[in-house]
Amino acid sequence: MPLTMRKKVFITAALTGSGSTQDRSDKVPRSPQHIAEAAIAAAEAGAAVVHCHVRDPDTGVPSRQIDLYREVVERIRASEVDVVINLTAGMGGDMVFGPTDAPLPLNEQGTDMVGAAERVAHLEACLPDIATLDCGTMNFAEADYVMTNTPGMLRDMATRIAALDIRIEIEAFDTGHLWLAKQLIAEKIIPDPVMVQLCMGIPWGAPDDLNTFMAMVNNLPDGCVYSAFSIGRHQMPYVAAAVLSGGNVRVGLEDNLWLDKGHLATNAELVARAATIVTNMGVGLMTAQEVRTELQISKR
Repeated sequence: MPLTMRKKVFITAALTGSGSTQDRSDKVPRSPQHIAEAAIAAAEAGAAVVHCHVRDPDTGVPSRQIDLYREVVERIRASEVDVVINLTAGMGGDMVFGPTDAPLPLNEQGTDMVGAAERVAHLEACLPDIATLDCGTMNFAEADYVMTNTPGMLRDMATRIAALDIRIEIEAFDTGHLWLAKQLIAEKIIPDPVMVQLCMGIPWGAPDDLNTFMAMVNNLPDGCVYSAFSIGRHQMPYVAAAVLSGGNVRVGLEDNLWLDKGHLATNAELVARAATIVTNMGVGLMTAQEVRTELQISKR
């Protein structure tokens, strides 16, 4: 496959995520103020897009509270920094089963299953530029936790997001997720321009070896705008891999806590290093407005 690198790429900073990382690094932002400050710092370091989850400010536990999302978005928009806001719609589909000899009823601790309207309620309240759609169901690293996104649920959520004039970012954790995404695109449930995030190395989705990565790239919907990332120590190598494959870049504390061995990172430090890798490859960095133009997004 010949190299078809973009002349310019955009960096997405995934700021805090919904994993149990809040007690592993004091750099992981918890409160809306700290998440917004991390977004602004990441944008100043070179990120054109910020991908936001929210957490309980006191415990750091991932949350779906609308007022927390609203405060994050309002603080970012009130700043002097121009950045594209991308909110998750991935929460509200968590199933944690009981022990293997009695899987039902579901374990109340960790299970968070709600309807499509509730899963996108924060998007309706905040009207971000972009929202993610996890395009499939998969086992996660935890023993009995399943991320659940049925075809019916995805059709309902995507229809609601598109009706809000929010660009959908398909998150694909394995090749089958791309297959389903293509079907939703063919049904015109996900409108053009199509945006895809390839999520590599998350147990138990697609492993982050380069053969699997290129299989993901080769199964992308035709003409889509895509980004890619890997978690942990392969985050920075995947900056180069994503650019070489013709894609855009994602880094941030959602996916990796370390800048170097013994050095817990900030989001801005991860973005700055990614920007250095990109520009040293002879590729330019896109501004927020250039991203809006490519993705046909109107500034809110």
